Amino acid sequence: MPEYPTYPGTGPEQPEDANGPTPPPPPPPPGAWPPPQPAFQPPPGVQPPPGAYPTDGHAPSSYGYVPPKHPNATTAMVLGIVGIAGGFLCVLPILVAPFAWFMGSRAIRDIDASAGGQSGRSEAMAGKVLGIIGTALLVLGVALIAFFIIMAFADPSFYDDEY
Repeated sequence: MPEYPTYPGTGPEQPEDANGPTPPPPPPPPGAWPPPQPAFQPPPGVQPPPGAYPTDGHAPSSYGYVPPKHPNATTAMVLGIVGIAGGFLCVLPILVAPFAWFMGSRAIRDIDASAGGQSGRSEAMAGKVLGIIGTALLVLGVALIAFFIIMAFADPSFYDDEY
């Protein structure tokens, strides 16, 4: 029978029987073994430079510390996608395109001002560009509707089917 490692504090020590040693405790349930590893820490006695390790408990990636993403970066991108894709499927979602433009612009400005303290610039830029395209399509659509309304009032034969 394989011997399983015992971990400190996993249970009380079992006294030996008169018949011999007690059997080892059963293995831990699935998913509980091996025990979770603590967050990455520098070796004892070594002082890392300030900011070398993240303080939020996450292990650093092999590429170094990744700053947190700006909260509005992904929102701007999603609004831009909804504005463009939804505008072609149904006219109403294109109304969110100006909000995507606004939120993307603000997120880009905040990310640039943070000097590397925030990430998500590519998502914010995608939201801004999609918002600009969606807003341009919205303006063209409103202009086209206004043109048809003006033509309908200005020229009565414009909408008349009788020739």
